[in-house]
Amino acid sequence: MKRVDGHIHTPFCPHGSKDSFHEYIEKAISLQYTHLTFTEHAPLPDGFTDTTPDRDSGMAEDEVSAYFEALDELKDEYKHRIKIKSGLEVDYIEGYEKETADFLTRWGHRLDDSILSVHFLFFQNKWDCLDYSPEVFRSMIENYGSANSVYIHYYRTLLKSIEADLGPFKPNRIGHITLVKKFQKLFPASKPFTNEIGQILKAVAARGLELDYNGAGVIKPHCGESYPPKDIIDRAHSLGIKTVYGSDAHSANAIGQGRDVMKS
Repeated sequence: MKRVDGHIHTPFCPHGSKDSFHEYIEKAISLQYTHLTFTEHAPLPDGFTDTTPDRDSGMAEDEVSAYFEALDELKDEYKHRIKIKSGLEVDYIEGYEKETADFLTRWGHRLDDSILSVHFLFFQNKWDCLDYSPEVFRSMIENYGSANSVYIHYYRTLLKSIEADLGPFKPNRIGHITLVKKFQKLFPASKPFTNEIGQILKAVAARGLELDYNGAGVIKPHCGESYPPKDIIDRAHSLGIKTVYGSDAHSANAIGQGRDVMKS
């Protein structure tokens, strides 16, 4: 039976662990996974300044070739034990669509699979990485006026990412569509944003895209649910949208995280 983890980070992640590729792969094999996609954070687009303190949200572009070469070797080494795909998690940065498309044009021929995610939001001349920390999210609420306003802006930006023209190598899977809920136990919104989610799902379905069914939120102490939760996954399936489990592992031991309480 096919068992997939479609969202895994690597030792190339500047904010993750230095666990080796082999540690990730052997952990996955021990959990009876049959297919893996490594999706390291792609370099942020040219001209964009990372707002995180260490500016470590993505690889440097001069590391990308070595990343793909390492994966090519692993594909061959493990070809009789597990199927490995080369991927990236690409940030959608509003206003940097051309730069992102240019990057994908340079590297898209090396991709077997990829994810498009929103981490950064722009409001009142300020960029924020919304999932970086509770403190950053609190400052966003102060700037935006309410938690609801942050949620609305996130979902609007996510919809723009789905609709954006990023060229022929645009990722086919949309990452953790409810990432804005990472700190929901600290900063709850007052409504479920059913209409906004509905628009997003319709746009995904219309374009034949997939959704990342992400287990990381399950183990985040201030979230406690998958990104997105099961009710949204059910709505996605009713529209014919394919969902792919992703651990979003940043260490080998995180392979499979959340999956025991997720229904896929």
